[in-house]
Parts: sequence; structure tokens; C-alpha cells
Amino acid sequence: MKESLMDVICCPLDKAPLELDVDDEDDEEVLAGTLTCTECGETYPIEDGIPNLLPPDMREEAAA
Repeated sequence: MKESLMDVICCPLDKAPLELDVDDEDDEEVLAGTLTCTECGETYPIEDGIPNLLPPDMREEAAA
């Protein structure tokens, strides 16, 4: 995920801005980390450079 994506993505639940916490990056790509909503506090994982912005209940169903 490119950090410039932060300008256009928001929390899918309440449309509030997201805060980026980077665990691993390569040049300008965020490879692992989390996105946290500044309003509701929900967290969204970034794995292999892909942010998972599914709401929590849908994430659990998709993993099954």
C-alpha cells in the first residue's frame, strides 16, 4: 500500500480518517501494519501491502 492512499481512504463504518501504524515497509510501500479509525477506534490490518478495510464482522466471515 502506498502511503499516498491515506489521502483517499477512510473508515468504512463511520467515514472518519484513519491513522497509519507501519510495521514493515519497502521504499514507499507499506507492507505490514494497521490502520486505526480516529473516531471509533476500529483497526484494519495491512498484510502483504494490502489494507483489509472490511468491517470486523465481514472479516471474520471471509477468513472462514
